[in-house]
Amino acid sequence: MEPKNLFAGIKGKRVLITGASGGIGSEIAKLFAEYGAKVGIHYNSNREAALKVKEDIVNTGGEAEIIKGDLLDHNVRLNLVDEFVKIYGGIDILINGAGAVHKQVHFSEIDEETWDKTFDLNLKSAFYLSGKAFEYMKKQKWGRIINLTYINVKFGGSAKSMHYVTTKAGLDNITIGFAREGAQHNILVNGIRCGVIDTDMHKKIKGYKAEDFVKRQEFIPLKKLGKPIDIARTALFLASECGDFITKEIITVAGGE
Repeated sequence: MEPKNLFAGIKGKRVLITGASGGIGSEIAKLFAEYGAKVGIHYNSNREAALKVKEDIVNTGGEAEIIKGDLLDHNVRLNLVDEFVKIYGGIDILINGAGAVHKQVHFSEIDEETWDKTFDLNLKSAFYLSGKAFEYMKKQKWGRIINLTYINVKFGGSAKSMHYVTTKAGLDNITIGFAREGAQHNILVNGIRCGVIDTDMHKKIKGYKAEDFVKRQEFIPLKKLGKPIDIARTALFLASECGDFITKEIITVAGGE
């Protein structure tokens, strides 16, 4: 007897992934497509990277479309899910992966514009996108929402990342709130608390220093960086039948931190 494919239910599911042109988001998109999902690759400015993700998916027999939108824009936050639904006729899974550190400076130097942009992108967008997706999922009595948060929520962040980490702590709370409301509608909502993952995002942070990144690795019990596929596999697990009895959880994938 052949073992059951526990991810067979992913086939045909309509999945919107924000920030899917980046390292983690692109890996999630490709993995879900590998199992037959219809994928929406959201991006903001890096159209070339988004098209490459789509090309990789289509070339292996998958289905994907790119969707542009600046999540700092109020109208984009309100309409992105609707745009995705126009393409695929509905939404089954939302993965809130878009996020960025606008500046990595001491909290005494953070201006209000930086604070507002950090919250708009990392927290407010996930709230509004989840709310809109929730209404579609409620009608079909099935849905999965997965939010990507960050390990440093456990530690409060450093003096230079406090504003960013605060948004991720808020995202944990949003996860819990939506999960409580979604349980009665079979909408399961969970978070993945990502550890230090080897992507290019860190290099884009103003004030980034390679030596600081190396030192940070020493705090990880497994003494290595995570890979985007580690997060993608966890998202797939939660969205599949493996996660049918899991909601309101924040699952840490961080090498033991």
